[in-house]
Amino acid sequence: MPCPFHQQQPDPFGEPRRKDGVLVNNFQGNPVPMLLRHEDVRRAAKDWQQFSSDAPFKVPIPTEEDVRTVRQLPLEVDPPEQQEYRAIAEPYFNRAKLPEVITQMETLVEQLVTDALSRDSLEIVREFAIPLQSRALAILLNMPQSEADIWISWGTHVFREGDGTSKGAALETYTNSLLDRAQANPGTDFFSGLTQARFQGRPLTREEMLGFCSIVFAGGRDTIINSVSGIIGHLSAQPADFSFLREDPKRIVGASEEFFRVLSPSTHLARLCKAPVNIHGIDVAAGKFVSLNFAAANYDETVFEAPEEVRLDRRPNPHVAFGFGAHLCLGAAHARLVVRTLLKSLCDRVERIDTLEAVDKYENETSYRRRLAFDRLTVRLVAR
Repeated sequence: MPCPFHQQQPDPFGEPRRKDGVLVNNFQGNPVPMLLRHEDVRRAAKDWQQFSSDAPFKVPIPTEEDVRTVRQLPLEVDPPEQQEYRAIAEPYFNRAKLPEVITQMETLVEQLVTDALSRDSLEIVREFAIPLQSRALAILLNMPQSEADIWISWGTHVFREGDGTSKGAALETYTNSLLDRAQANPGTDFFSGLTQARFQGRPLTREEMLGFCSIVFAGGRDTIINSVSGIIGHLSAQPADFSFLREDPKRIVGASEEFFRVLSPSTHLARLCKAPVNIHGIDVAAGKFVSLNFAAANYDETVFEAPEEVRLDRRPNPHVAFGFGAHLCLGAAHARLVVRTLLKSLCDRVERIDTLEAVDKYENETSYRRRLAFDRLTVRLVAR
């Protein structure tokens, strides 16, 4: 079906991807070439010797020196240390595949959908997506839901308020308190695991623990919030796609991947050039940055037929919404579980979704304007 996101705004990277393969954008006063083609993004993501993640605070774009004091782990480090750090966190993120965790997620989603169906209207971003993301994260990390109540209060972005004000110091104070409690009375949760983990034969430093906490709270927040609101917005705008999924629940797995491709919740991440490189005619000096633009790669016409169409049965679908290579997103299994569980519940229990108000959310930069999902989406869910 046509994609409502691009009926309103075509792919902002389409022309430069086809013409040049690269787009230079000024981020915080620095010109950064963005790789736009699928093949280029995947090749660079695998070549960590040339395109390094060893750049504390500078891998996310915009950079985050002003909102945190610790290197995010394992995001901002290269192999082989990256693989050792990743192995510390992976057992908790792999909990998304456990039957008991899947059951807990199903119960959570059912409760949220039941509440939504009982209401005349619901603002999806703040009243549905944020609670779903926060409570799902508590399940994943084996934390009590009382902590999720705190996480819900943080809003759409873990580091910044809507006016741009930093709340990074408050987040680090909070995560320090979680780690203090875990060290004093360790349990089976993620934060207790950090206090007991070892890296290269030694305990983690508190700074390293905080680096893991930072990525856990920041890395999968707005991405899941945007995915959930974007999917609900699409099913409201395209009821034929909703019917297509209800006809056969087996379609949900493939549909989830298509939604991740279309929405591409994380636009791009930076890489530090370890040696001089030429990117489609643009010289980049050693010590300068390039960007791997996953959103642009996911619309590459040489890989995806009619990329601006939502094809819920698209096969194959080699999207890079979760990145590629050594830094493939730790939370991919969790994100997939959240989205698949949500789609199943909506298909089972909801006849249609009526949009009452929709305010789009944009990423505005000097060289492009990209629609993400919704700043606000008010809907009415009608029961089957």
